[in-house]
Amino acid sequence: MSTASTTSTRAPALRAIAVVVLVPLLAALALWAFAWPSARTAPRDVSLGVAGPASATAQVEKQLQQHEGAFEIHRYDDEAAARNAIEDRTVYGAVVVTPQGPELLTASAASPLVAQMLRQAVAEQAAADGTQVKTVDVMATPAADPRGSALGASVLPLALAGLAGGAAVTLLGLRGVRAVAALTGAAALVGVIAAAIAHSWLGALTGAWWAEAGVFALSTLAVSAAVAGLAALIGTAGIGVMSLVVMFLGNPFSAASSAPQMLPEPVGTIGQWLPPGAGASLLRSVSFFDGAAGTGPLLTLTWWAALGLGAVLLGTALKARATSTEPAAVRELATVG
Repeated sequence: MSTASTTSTRAPALRAIAVVVLVPLLAALALWAFAWPSARTAPRDVSLGVAGPASATAQVEKQLQQHEGAFEIHRYDDEAAARNAIEDRTVYGAVVVTPQGPELLTASAASPLVAQMLRQAVAEQAAADGTQVKTVDVMATPAADPRGSALGASVLPLALAGLAGGAAVTLLGLRGVRAVAALTGAAALVGVIAAAIAHSWLGALTGAWWAEAGVFALSTLAVSAAVAGLAALIGTAGIGVMSLVVMFLGNPFSAASSAPQMLPEPVGTIGQWLPPGAGASLLRSVSFFDGAAGTGPLLTLTWWAALGLGAVLLGTALKARATSTEPAAVRELATVG
């Protein structure tokens, strides 16, 4: 049997082995990325305010510190200061000590899961002391979406839209300015449609309509530009690389349905560096908190979009240079010959 026939016989067997090995590996990676953070969801340095006279809050702080590593305590003079901190997204809630007893301020708009966790933790402690806690939701989720499900559910569709946009631009052979225009135009249209659905139809968002549309658009562009940019530099393999990053890291690590401090470290931090997590945080700030604490995620999305679009232009320029250089080299060889 010739070497060529032997190689052709082995090739299908090797491809079959690759499928048998790679599919379970991808399944294991997906389970790790999605199941592990969910199974380890718990408070880790969740910012919580304590308001009132120092003599009155000392006992409350001591009780909260019994939940070792769960809370990062911020101290405020009175209830007004604590409310301002919640509205600025400095803390997720606050325990206010009053003459009538402790009062818990929450912000379900910041994270329904954290608000629920705070109610349970403070209520359990109060029950042990034989007291009752009055709870006030300072920044509540919209009545049309009391569980805040729509915001969390928006992460995957936006990620898919970004992946599809970047892949389409690459596979259709769009380059340079045309590619940038296509990516930007598609993202802008996604933003308008997403705002129309989430805000106008579902009533799940309550901020400035165009600001929300801008967040949806920038979140989509951050992904699509990264996909097209990496593909412009390394080829179509860039689509697969970015798809793995966005779907297996960005999506499950986004903390859109909980909070970054509820995920195991460094997952919560990594998620905020990627477009899905930054997009969810920025949308929450714009929709419910008048943009408070939105600078960080805005810069993250902007950098992803800018670097991706820059890579698209750079990749086009490099290919153009290679194309123009090749004929010159061929002519030189022909002259020598």
